Amino acid sequence: MGFKGSPPHFRRNTGQQIDLITFQFDRHGGGFAIEVAVSPAEGVTMSWGEQIPPAKVVAAHLHPNKRIRLGAVMGGDHWFRYGNKGNSTTRFADTAREVQPYLSGVASDHWAKGPLPDTKSS
Repeated sequence: MGFKGSPPHFRRNTGQQIDLITFQFDRHGGGFAIEVAVSPAEGVTMSWGEQIPPAKVVAAHLHPNKRIRLGAVMGGDHWFRYGNKGNSTTRFADTAREVQPYLSGVASDHWAKGPLPDTKSS
């Protein structure tokens, strides 16, 4: 999908905006959550004045109402689980198939809207 970075943060700079994906891994293993966000191309300015440049911005720099958790309903929580899925040969492929519709649907729709107004974070 054209993203670059290293776990847990990935970004795709389109020149007009920066599309963001962040993975949060369960500290006990077996699962992860995914947040997506959109940053202005110039990065973001935090509420206390710190400037986050485009090469450093991550989803957590955006206010929670400007990022979404894939799979969550009504702002809730959702974890993609692989620890108890299938067998050791298929569990990761099965989990990837579960995540893919969210990336091509909800996440792509969110990125298509572009940065939301008032990009300062709290």
